[in-house]
Amino acid sequence: MQPTISPHFTIDRTGLPPAHADALVEALRRPAAQQPAWPDREHVASATAFLATLPALVEPAEIRAATGELARVARGEAVLLQGGDCAETFAGATEAHIRGNVTTLLRMATVLAEGTGLPVVSAGRLAGQYAKPRSGITDGLGLPVYRGDIVNSAEPAPATRAPDPGRLLEAYRVSRATLDLVRGRYPGALFTSHEALLLDYEVPQLRHDDTDGRVYCGSAHLLWIGERTRQPDGAHVAFARLLANPIGLKIGPGTTPAQAATYVEQLDPGGEPGRLTLISRMGHRRVRDVLGPIVERVTATGHPVIWQCDPMHGNTHESPDGYKTRHFDDVADELAGFFEVHRQLGTHPGGVHLEFTGDAVTECLGGPGDLGDHGLAGRYESTCDPRLNAAQAVELTHWIAAEYRSGSA
Repeated sequence: MQPTISPHFTIDRTGLPPAHADALVEALRRPAAQQPAWPDREHVASATAFLATLPALVEPAEIRAATGELARVARGEAVLLQGGDCAETFAGATEAHIRGNVTTLLRMATVLAEGTGLPVVSAGRLAGQYAKPRSGITDGLGLPVYRGDIVNSAEPAPATRAPDPGRLLEAYRVSRATLDLVRGRYPGALFTSHEALLLDYEVPQLRHDDTDGRVYCGSAHLLWIGERTRQPDGAHVAFARLLANPIGLKIGPGTTPAQAATYVEQLDPGGEPGRLTLISRMGHRRVRDVLGPIVERVTATGHPVIWQCDPMHGNTHESPDGYKTRHFDDVADELAGFFEVHRQLGTHPGGVHLEFTGDAVTECLGGPGDLGDHGLAGRYESTCDPRLNAAQAVELTHWIAAEYRSGSA
């Protein structure tokens, strides 16, 4: 009998050589946080088996190119700009929305390049950002929590909140359509990225490349491990260790310098520039106190990591009207702290990771137009976390470029 994954997917379907298959079995025997309780295991097995027969969304050669570009960031020769929707939705994957997000990202990249004098590596949160970690298993209505369109629906009804394995295939289909649009209209302009959260989606997309003998995940160029799934002995970290893809790791204010050094040794054992990005999400009140010792400890290991700031997730609060939001000034202040730490230590602030959209949403406070609490109701559309709108995102990018210029003065 073939070994199984969790137990939905037989290892032989990955086509991996025995040594890689054995390592995958060992990785997926570990505890895996934030996975859905699929009600029908046979349906999951069928969906993942079919997913494994589909072409990779991105090819190993493209992934190697992404690593090469990220190596320039690690060496201080470029800047990484990463961003897009908090959570993509199937219904939202329209041509207008995708073009709006990509156009905004590329406009921000232009501002950053002109303001810093450095090349900008652009990575979109698109074509795969469909799974979301959650803090509980039920919502305020007592329903199973919404875990992203790849698992269930945001519609608050028992039937639509039940995890549906068919959504794995729909996520692939919509991601393929998104990539086709982006490649056709913006060839070579950006890489794709998403959180490698749902293992039943990521594992079937593993591919062994005969060119270099390494294993790639064909779901995206760059994958990251989130704050809620970064357990050092967990399945997500062990899974990421198998991959030749560049890997990001979110680190919050509870991360100790020793833990950060351990992650670096686990995920970048070969000291490969461009392999590992540490994405700090400390909150504007904590970043100046917490980040410095982590940077010092990791720098002492000699590993050439990329330092990136996610100033969004540590600054979320609830408005008086019950909207989940963030304030532009808090986001900017965390970025200011991030740059201050790196200036003090003489390290390269490699880039930023933002949640934004090209749509004129009203989800984050402040910024251009000085949106207030009561303005959030105007066009609050996110199914999960609040995003900067295009005007706020571009304004913030001008501010970021000024911080880079200040550091080089």
